[in-house]
Amino acid sequence: MKTTIELLKESGALLEGHFLLSSGRHSDRYFQCARLLQYGDRAAAALEPLVKKLKIDMASGALAIDAIVGPALGGIIVAYELGRQLGLRALFTERDDTGAMTLRRGFEVRQGERILIAEDVVTTGKSSGESAKIVEALGARVVALAGIVDRRAPGIELPWPFYSACQVQVSDWPADSCALCQRGIEVVKPGSRKLPS
Repeated sequence: MKTTIELLKESGALLEGHFLLSSGRHSDRYFQCARLLQYGDRAAAALEPLVKKLKIDMASGALAIDAIVGPALGGIIVAYELGRQLGLRALFTERDDTGAMTLRRGFEVRQGERILIAEDVVTTGKSSGESAKIVEALGARVVALAGIVDRRAPGIELPWPFYSACQVQVSDWPADSCALCQRGIEVVKPGSRKLPS
């Protein structure tokens, strides 16, 4: 069986260059998980190690999940696939015309419902935090975060337990002290989130 990293590479989802991340930081590598997630069999296989970890904790009573919420765009397919493999309801948050994260399309979370936030790649957890605020304002409770790739820099802590299919150390810098900018390498923004001007 192929590892999640092998599946990411095979799908062309691991890019190298100079990238502007959704967090505003710059990096020498970027995970374009949509390239992996376009293949249902690869998505299922890439998430299998993550599902195994979740099932172990669910069976032991260490974790209870009622529904999965994925921030759009990257978390939609991940939430769906985790929901499919775990037999749970999956929904997503998305940005409205003002850029604020919302829960629309008739999706609802119930009072006290235990939510797993699902992402493709976690760098700082910003999108996850925005989605958590929405579902918690509606009375649900975020119990954990899950993602295909954990690419957090050392010292980036999250307020929930975090389950990932793989962890990758990637160089990244604040925009004002980026080593690649200093070398004159053009920056590319491959992600979907609009950044403030």
